[in-house]
Amino acid sequence: MSEETKETGVTVFSTSSCPWCVKAKDYLSSLNVAFEAVDVGIDREAAKEIVQKTRQRGVPVVKIGERYIVGFDQEAIKSALKEEALV
Repeated sequence: MSEETKETGVTVFSTSSCPWCVKAKDYLSSLNVAFEAVDVGIDREAAKEIVQKTRQRGVPVVKIGERYIVGFDQEAIKSALKEEALV
């Protein structure tokens, strides 16, 4: 994880076969928001973490600060980014 990513506190939990995960990452990139991408298909501990935190098994899950957003919800992502002063 880069220092820039640590500063922003944005993580995208995704899988390699998820088209909505790609959209979420592309959206964050279009806003010039640095993020850590975690493939929950490979990282089983991260998969367990998001199930514990969200009670959901779907991806993407975008963690912004302490907020978890399940699915590609552009408005919720932008709102959370504004709350964290990242956009």
